Amino acid sequence: MKKKLIVGATAVALTAFALTGCSARSTPATSGSAAAIAKGATIGVALPAKTSQNWVLAGADFTSSLTKAGYKADVQYAPASNTVPGQQQQISAMVTKGDKVIIIGAADGSQLGSQVAAAKKAGIIVIAWDRLITNTANVDYYVAFNNYHVGELQAQALLDGLKSKKASGPYNIELFAGSPDDSNAKIFFDGAMSVLTPKINDGTLKVVSGQKDFTSVDTQGWLPANAQSRATNLLTKYYSKTSLDGVLSPNDTLARGILTAVKAAGKPNPIITGQDSETASIPLIMEGTQYSTIYKDTNEEASAAVKVVQELAAGKTPTGVVNDPKQNNNGKKVVPAVELSPVLVTKANAVQAYANNPTLEALAKKG
Repeated sequence: MKKKLIVGATAVALTAFALTGCSARSTPATSGSAAAIAKGATIGVALPAKTSQNWVLAGADFTSSLTKAGYKADVQYAPASNTVPGQQQQISAMVTKGDKVIIIGAADGSQLGSQVAAAKKAGIIVIAWDRLITNTANVDYYVAFNNYHVGELQAQALLDGLKSKKASGPYNIELFAGSPDDSNAKIFFDGAMSVLTPKINDGTLKVVSGQKDFTSVDTQGWLPANAQSRATNLLTKYYSKTSLDGVLSPNDTLARGILTAVKAAGKPNPIITGQDSETASIPLIMEGTQYSTIYKDTNEEASAAVKVVQELAAGKTPTGVVNDPKQNNNGKKVVPAVELSPVLVTKANAVQAYANNPTLEALAKKG
């Protein structure tokens, strides 16, 4: 599905910056058994637990894309109660069954080394999807949105939203990050801080709590209850007589948890960012409660991974592959990657941004 890039001049400039240093060099075809990916072959897709709307959508998108491409889809979700061991077992089962390719959305990308090593030994092609698998050379390709740029867009949205509310600073803000077992969480945060740190240093932004490093602001499990609890503690300790102007939230689920804490504290809504364009957050954006989100079309991302499979099956090097050490160095290698472009969405451009998604478009128009 062709993505509509709907961003302002600032975001366009950030895109150019994010791509600086990325190499479009061709990457040799994988050493896996590409010739064995015949039509009708089984392609394994190992996804984490259904902790967000996008993970739920991913399963259906993979099933549809793989079926249309002529493959059999073996889509598995990690159990919520036993997430990492459950996913490890599922991947091992895919190896045993002889799946020709295994596409992995890692529950914890640092704990799959043994499983992907076994896959490679069996001649199976391994594609990391949405999240990088770390500390192993046994990953052939990585398909994801440019996650560093996601953070840049979120930070710029926060600055733009603050300025729209009050012409000049200083602005009181707090920072939230995702789960430390998700390799993307630190990348989102680093991208955001590349934009925010200069403004913190020059006094435009003030992090009242002083909590500015990733380990101080992460949110275990991406659980909204954890974000809500931390927000409640911050509001109680630092904002009894101080206004909270803005919050860097890494996704929509956490943003809603933070907003719940703000409402319970009787505080005005801050400018708050998000990600994933969840259906529950679109109305909040349209009414002005949440300032922004990021649109990453799950169907586009799944289709991009399936396209890699098709090209490998045809004996071709996947098109559009880059070697990007900024975000795709997994500790053992820079994994050849297909990077897709995220879209910043605010109330101003929501209808246009979601023109290729009838459900989200309808919610934006309703708002």
